[in-house]
Amino acid sequence: MKDNKKAMLWALLLVALIVGAILLYGWMSKRYDGDTLAESEAGDTQLAPDFTVYDGEGNPVKLSDYRGKPVVINFWATWCYYCKEEMPDFDEAAKAYPDVQFLMVNATDGVRETVEKAKEYVKAEGFTFPVVYDTQRNAVSSYYVTGFPTTYFIGADGTVVTGAGGMIDRATLEQGIGMILE
Repeated sequence: MKDNKKAMLWALLLVALIVGAILLYGWMSKRYDGDTLAESEAGDTQLAPDFTVYDGEGNPVKLSDYRGKPVVINFWATWCYYCKEEMPDFDEAAKAYPDVQFLMVNATDGVRETVEKAKEYVKAEGFTFPVVYDTQRNAVSSYYVTGFPTTYFIGADGTVVTGAGGMIDRATLEQGIGMILE
């Protein structure tokens, strides 16, 4: 009799765990749909962490230099297949939205990724968006980037509106731009 009660209790706990997992999956699927971006909830906004990177001539560039203007930050590297796949969309969007500052942050580690490699790649592809180089890993560490590509959309007020880890398509890029232009 005691074993039956234990078995019944374990069965109920297992059912409760499965139901909880299903509910959580449903909630997460709506919030983090891969084809859309989740907007920060009211009261959940935070000031975008500032960082210093360097332009092609070695001059320092800070994210805070662009306060007052919406910004798209994209972290990339030449060895990243998905970074290369999404870059033409970013180049087209940078041309189509002159009121949005695009910062294509190259994760320059000096070994696997160098400023020279990145410059050669951008030139060979004919991209015209502004590229900056994170030679001291200041930007990558400020945004806790652990995978490439990673994109953040920063409002004109300097707050993080949304972001995406992994490759995004043109429609998702347009969605993010729309969110920071509102």
